[in-house]
Amino acid sequence: MGILDFLRGNSVERLNIRELKEEEMRLQNHVELARKEIMKIEKQKKDTFKQGVGADLIQKKILAQKLKQLDMQAQLKFKGFMTMNKEYMFISNLVVIKQYEKELKQSPIWSKITNIDPSNFETNLISVNLKGKSFDDVLNNLNSVFEGSLTDFSLEQSTDDTEKQLLDAWSGVETGAIDVESAQKLVSMEKQLENKDTEGS
Repeated sequence: MGILDFLRGNSVERLNIRELKEEEMRLQNHVELARKEIMKIEKQKKDTFKQGVGADLIQKKILAQKLKQLDMQAQLKFKGFMTMNKEYMFISNLVVIKQYEKELKQSPIWSKITNIDPSNFETNLISVNLKGKSFDDVLNNLNSVFEGSLTDFSLEQSTDDTEKQLLDAWSGVETGAIDVESAQKLVSMEKQLENKDTEGS
């Protein structure tokens, strides 16, 4: 089910909270599965990186190609993870809105929620995390996102620089400038996943 399917032909008032919760759980499972797949690739990257420490230049070039392939896999997985995470945030926030529907109807924000274009509604709603918040916090968050401007998250990384980055990291480890763990973090996507955890908590 697409992210906007819940809204096509349906106002927020007509949405079924039980169906929303089922979709929320399904998406949460998919997000967690994608996260595990990314972490598995990251482990492969770490193991491959270690093999390059002290290796000759030809071996390093071979390992660099393997790491570039693994990095491309991780980025594709991460792109899918981000899409699913946005869908999860959208549905999760819809659940909260339905839970506070009666109270929200007493506020001017309800008119904005029910009259906004569905695609704009989606863009605004995925920018906040309403889960576990009090009604006042939910109301403040909704007011701020429906009145503020938003920028989309973008993941940009130059593939051309990957090999140079890897060679520099290996050189840094071999000269003692940095340790293996620090070098691995330079070519890892774990930090981006941790950032998503922080945003979602």
